[in-house]
Amino acid sequence: MSLSEHLSESKKREEVIDDCVALVDREVQGKSGLGGIVIKTGYKAVKGIRPGFIRSVVNSLFDDWVRELDPIWKEARDEGKKPHDHFDSERSRVADALLSVTDGKADSAKSALVKSTYKKLRPTAKKHVEDAVPGLASVLERHVTA
Repeated sequence: MSLSEHLSESKKREEVIDDCVALVDREVQGKSGLGGIVIKTGYKAVKGIRPGFIRSVVNSLFDDWVRELDPIWKEARDEGKKPHDHFDSERSRVADALLSVTDGKADSAKSALVKSTYKKLRPTAKKHVEDAVPGLASVLERHVTA
């Protein structure tokens, strides 16, 4: 069964989205140094657009992200690996898959604030997304095996 099929049930999908929003919040809060200040400031500005904005963004990107992750998930299953371990060893590919979706969405965003914030943060985004891959893999595994 594909990742998309596992997460297609609406209740499970909503739970995964909630966990992904919490993961993003934790990842942002865990950033330090000058780069961390920039990320936290940008994130705070984007969150301030409207209540629930981050969740609505994750919700709108979720299906595309899952479709992009499906082949990597399938590889893990086909090779008899735990998806968490496979995602960890393929952090770069996972990050590229996720960012391919966000790049497209950011280009077509209506909000100038979202576009400008994304453009400022994008050069360092891959490293930050790679850092979050183990947490994402844990979220997905927990919900797929539940």
